[in-house]
Amino acid sequence: MKEQAPFTIERTYTASASRVWKAITNKEDMKLWYFDLKEFRAEVGFEFEFTGGSETKSHLHLCRVTEVVPGKKITYSWRYDGYEGISYVSFELFEEGTQTRLKLTHSGLESFPKEVPDFARHNFEAGWTHIIGTSLQAFLEKPAA
Repeated sequence: MKEQAPFTIERTYTASASRVWKAITNKEDMKLWYFDLKEFRAEVGFEFEFTGGSETKSHLHLCRVTEVVPGKKITYSWRYDGYEGISYVSFELFEEGTQTRLKLTHSGLESFPKEVPDFARHNFEAGWTHIIGTSLQAFLEKPAA
């Protein structure tokens, strides 16, 4: 299996790093822009799952937190129930004055079965671009309640 370059996307938000960190690690915040998780904790070894996918098929995502640098970085494994392959999603935060730059890296996409159209790289690119570029940005730019 040929290793592909990971998919990365960066966006800069007009929000403090602590606000962005809370958005990416607090389950109540996450359900407003990401997925509605039953439980989430930013601690190594914590396992969580959620269902998501296309209009035609949904998949059970099985994830496990593998790295946490509080306020700066969180990484978790991302795989699908019943399918081969494992990938890793990493969120890194960089304070830039009054703004925060978020870099998302999703590596290991080539490990998923090629014959499953939902696992094609372009679907991850489109999904993360919407999640990071639209959903999270809109969430962060709303005035804090």
